[in-house]
Amino acid sequence: MTLWTPDPTFYPSPRDAAGAPSEKIAYVAAFDRAAERPDALAVLDTDPSSSAYGTVIGWTDLPNTGDELHHFGWNACSSALCPNAPHPHVERRYLVVPGLRSSRIHIYDTKDRVSPELVKVVEAEALAARAGYSRPHTVHCGPDGLYVSAVGGADGRDGPGGIAVLDHTSFEVVGQWEVDRGPQYLAYDFWWHINQDVLITSEWGTPSMIEDGVVGELLLGRKYGHKLHFWDLRKRTHLQEVDLGDEYQMPLELRPAHDPTRLYGFVGVVTSVEDLSASVWLWFHEDGRWQARKVISIPAEPAAADLLPPLLQPFGAVPPLVTDIALSVDDQRLYVSCWGTGEIKQYDVSDPYEPVELGSLRVGGIVRRTPHPADPGFVPRGGPQMVEVSRDGRRVYLTNSLYGSWDDQFYPEGVGAWMAKIDADSFTFDSRFFPHGDDFRGLRPHQVRLQGGDASSDSYCYP
Repeated sequence: MTLWTPDPTFYPSPRDAAGAPSEKIAYVAAFDRAAERPDALAVLDTDPSSSAYGTVIGWTDLPNTGDELHHFGWNACSSALCPNAPHPHVERRYLVVPGLRSSRIHIYDTKDRVSPELVKVVEAEALAARAGYSRPHTVHCGPDGLYVSAVGGADGRDGPGGIAVLDHTSFEVVGQWEVDRGPQYLAYDFWWHINQDVLITSEWGTPSMIEDGVVGELLLGRKYGHKLHFWDLRKRTHLQEVDLGDEYQMPLELRPAHDPTRLYGFVGVVTSVEDLSASVWLWFHEDGRWQARKVISIPAEPAAADLLPPLLQPFGAVPPLVTDIALSVDDQRLYVSCWGTGEIKQYDVSDPYEPVELGSLRVGGIVRRTPHPADPGFVPRGGPQMVEVSRDGRRVYLTNSLYGSWDDQFYPEGVGAWMAKIDADSFTFDSRFFPHGDDFRGLRPHQVRLQGGDASSDSYCYP
């Protein structure tokens, strides 16, 4: 009789995940803005005892050009242990890597190798034909399939965006997830309260609204996303929308509580069109309905017009541009990246309704261009953008590129390429970990995924 044992990187609870061994490598999606060379997966050594610590030790080019890698995820995670649809025999082995511009989805095998190996490509035509979507963005492994959000409809320019489901094993597109989408049209991120069968989605814009950069008329006209949508995860039907107010443009990254008994989460909002501030909102369930409340506000910083890119010169200020947030696995710390001002903030969110700022670090930024302590002579452009937290909450990883056309608008001299690591306990930069410049071979680094999972990869069904 064969005995199936779960992948050792699947953890029943957040507590188990936090006590697991530390990651020794990180996978980083990197893209070529000119679309002349293939994008790539870079592999970084994150083991402080290694002689190669902080360097690129593996590299895999994609087979085509023009993909613009953005967010990616694992084929399986701790949700495989959920009792409603257990799949304990699967492995956290494959990286599911979408191209935001090409609409291709790449499947890479990471087992027993440093540089991932391509094993399958899901073409854009299959995604459009089977699910009716384009521009895949976010990947989450669920207990009954792979979920991939997409910002565009089948035509590649308009909406509605939504969620496609891929088969766990074959990686074929099964179909469109939504049975009844209700009023939802714009799409971006998604995640869930898996024990309560609740899925949440956020809003950005259709491909035609985002692919050539921020459209000033749309932003000032309050046409980008400003709502959260709540869904019945099991029935795949829309339940409720919560409008943050059209002043608050582009609620992007969703970070629900990891404790599966808690019904709350955080979403970062890029900007307010009234004062260029950024914000973080809390969603929660109260009085029988989903609600949202602004719990963090980050003001814009005044700046001389001649120091600003053309897009911002009329405003005389640098917006924080909160473009990513990350919640530690123990739900105690929230990290907020301010890509415009070059700041990463750490908050105590043990009381999610009353976050308390604990610290702030700066590197890069539109105006300040604060150097990293590892190389004071290097002028970093871009700012803290993607942020990822280790399972134990002690290490925070940053990369500096947002999205090609948006990079060009806010950093017209170029964003370059860098990655940084923060010691979360002391909230200081690790001076030994700063791959930059030619380390990424001329590509721009974006999302980070950690070996064995991280704070934004897994769902847990046990507290």
